[in-house]
Amino acid sequence: MGDLKIKKEDIIRALSTVQEPDLKKDLVTLNMIKDIELGIGEVRFTVVLTTPACPLKERIRRECVEAIHEHVDENLSVVIDMTADVTSSRMGTALLPNVKNIIAIASGKGGVGKSTVTANLAMALKLSGAKVGIIDADISGPSIPVMFGAEDMQPLVSQINGKNMIQPIMQYGIKMISMGFLAPQDNPVPWRGPMATQALRQFFSDTHWGELDYLLIDLPPGTSDIHLSLVQLVPVTGAVIVTTPQKVALADATKGLMFFRQPQINVPVLGVIENMAYFTPEELPDNKYYIFGKDGGKNLAIKYETALLGEIPLVQSIREAGDAGKPAVMNDSIIATAFKQSAELLAQQVAIRNATKEKTTPVQVKV
Repeated sequence: MGDLKIKKEDIIRALSTVQEPDLKKDLVTLNMIKDIELGIGEVRFTVVLTTPACPLKERIRRECVEAIHEHVDENLSVVIDMTADVTSSRMGTALLPNVKNIIAIASGKGGVGKSTVTANLAMALKLSGAKVGIIDADISGPSIPVMFGAEDMQPLVSQINGKNMIQPIMQYGIKMISMGFLAPQDNPVPWRGPMATQALRQFFSDTHWGELDYLLIDLPPGTSDIHLSLVQLVPVTGAVIVTTPQKVALADATKGLMFFRQPQINVPVLGVIENMAYFTPEELPDNKYYIFGKDGGKNLAIKYETALLGEIPLVQSIREAGDAGKPAVMNDSIIATAFKQSAELLAQQVAIRNATKEKTTPVQVKV
């Protein structure tokens, strides 16, 4: 039975003073407060976050408690349930109607660890509670099956609404599709651009993805037919640029970034991840050796006014984890911490993008 002196309106009024740090509006206006229940000396309610990977959840929780104690009753026990409803800016389309966010992971250059970053970001988002999938769009050089220890798996085909659909491989709770699951491991795929583009189209249209919060697209190096086909096929929420610190990698990363910022493409760049930012021996985690240069990714992010999502160290265990087919973020290490922080910042940028920018639609590229 509730305390008659305190009403739900009092709680709502107090919580309307708590601002969502990224969106700059109060929680009540953003409709983030649900299921308020009053009991004897207690109030319970739910805060619906924009992502389960929200890096500010504990700050929001603390400010809600402080607001109720300040504006309602300092002795009231406050119990807050934190849940999440991932936001989306995608227009309803026939392709992937139940996928909330499509995120392109790109680099202008090969060898910067883009697939390793993709695998670990996906796993970190999954560990936070999100529903995650990966499309390995590097048709001729697929890496995702190896990263997840799934190179011997083959997808099944099922009938969905009268149509034959590929069922994605599920590994560690992540749905994924790759040419590596469909072609023999030792056979190259020497396809011209149109054939690779058709394969990508099938990954979208003929694969049963179901409901996903985030679908990460591991793009091939450069800015090729695959990149153009991606932005033409589906509304892309945003892109992440992966680079290493040295000058030659940054020059190509800049081209990759500017591809998405071309006026006719106009896909938001969510941020930059600097991989192999420094070498750290795991037994000496405080020692950092900047063998490829320093602050290259940071300076790139500053120059092009986007977020620096993370600086991932070069540690032996990340290679061992990739070879073992188990993303490094699943282990307790400095690598796991770095990737979890990057995934939180990525989810944060997606939420900000969805709240502040126009909804995305497939790009019409004239050639």
